[in-house]
Amino acid sequence: MDLILRHANLPDGRRDVDVAVRDGRIAAVAPRLDATGAQEIDVAGRLVSPPFVDAHFHMDATLSLGLPRRNRSGTLLEGIALWGELKPDLTQQAVVDRALAYCDMAVAQGLLAIRSHVDICDDRLLAVDALVEVKRRVAPYLDLQLVAFPQDGLFRSPTAEANLLRALERGVDVVGGIPHFERTMADGAASVRRLCEIAAEQGRLVDMHCDESDDPHSRHIETLAAETHRLGLHGRVAGSHLTSMHSMDNYYVSKLLPLMRESGVAAIANPLINITLQGRHDTYPKRRGMTRVPEMMAMGIPVAFGHDCVMDPWYSFGSGDMLEVAHMAIHVGQLTSQAAIDACFESVTTTPAKILHLPGYGLDAGCRADLVVLQAADPFEAIRLKANRLLVLRAGKVIARSPERLTTLTLPGRPETIGLEFAAGSIA
Repeated sequence: MDLILRHANLPDGRRDVDVAVRDGRIAAVAPRLDATGAQEIDVAGRLVSPPFVDAHFHMDATLSLGLPRRNRSGTLLEGIALWGELKPDLTQQAVVDRALAYCDMAVAQGLLAIRSHVDICDDRLLAVDALVEVKRRVAPYLDLQLVAFPQDGLFRSPTAEANLLRALERGVDVVGGIPHFERTMADGAASVRRLCEIAAEQGRLVDMHCDESDDPHSRHIETLAAETHRLGLHGRVAGSHLTSMHSMDNYYVSKLLPLMRESGVAAIANPLINITLQGRHDTYPKRRGMTRVPEMMAMGIPVAFGHDCVMDPWYSFGSGDMLEVAHMAIHVGQLTSQAAIDACFESVTTTPAKILHLPGYGLDAGCRADLVVLQAADPFEAIRLKANRLLVLRAGKVIARSPERLTTLTLPGRPETIGLEFAAGSIA
């Protein structure tokens, strides 16, 4: 074997197993493997996971905080207006440089697959060309999937459809949309139909910003699910944000969720951004805006989480840490049962990998040996601590390494060094 990780814990609950790697792929996963490796690493009961996957991001805008100014109101619409102000001053090199810097940050966090929306409403397609170049350059160590995103609306922007088709020809992968930003609800529904038809004609995946609003009457996810069913796009479509569902009445949602399940439409929530941008017009009670994650999980609808933004016109914070995203989702969605916590870990790993149709992802023999060793024993502890990434591997090669996070104490009668790991129930 090229590499064996010894004494690993896995996200599915298996403990003290060995993970063997040969020719960039997982060759075997079993307790006490009777094999030798050119390199062997004792991970000593740490959690070994497939890499984190961000199902929803905007890499064309990342790390642009303060350009040309800050978002004073903190609203979605001011963020869109700010991006509109910045677009004419963008250069391809600046977009490339910021995106590459973010990809470095992502790798350090064990984030090795990102679906990024890219604005196609600039007739120059400057951001498209920049991110297609970034995709090529990071391919050896990070999977970057691009979505053609008509930020200004498919019908609201007169050249959007032509630009979207040009972007797909230039190497963008997925068809995107933003129906709630069209001039009318009818235009929004029509945009969903047209974009799904383009995807069906070209054999593309679909990922639409859908109902990113506090308005309970914004119901484009219903149209997206119906069009998915009509065109036979089952398993190839995702609705992102879906924040209006937070404000919908339960009777309507009791019809909507089975429709989503029937059509195979996945949901992508963005907890950090959804709770920051939504409810800005409320006094009290103040809505938090994240979509109905617990109900969708219970219904069997695939739910992934996205980071959405890092230091851009919509969100000033962020570090590419998908455990921070899962941590916030657990708190906002009150997802505190053990099963729900495990599902939230899957929402930043295996579930988005399926939504993105990532080949060779996972921990089974034959999967690509893309792995993260976390300073935690299990998914619960990883999310609780937003655990340090000790090792990040791509195709069995270590591409990022961090020292253990330890603190030295000078307290009489207490240990000299401590970490933050603490097994539940370990002190009676």
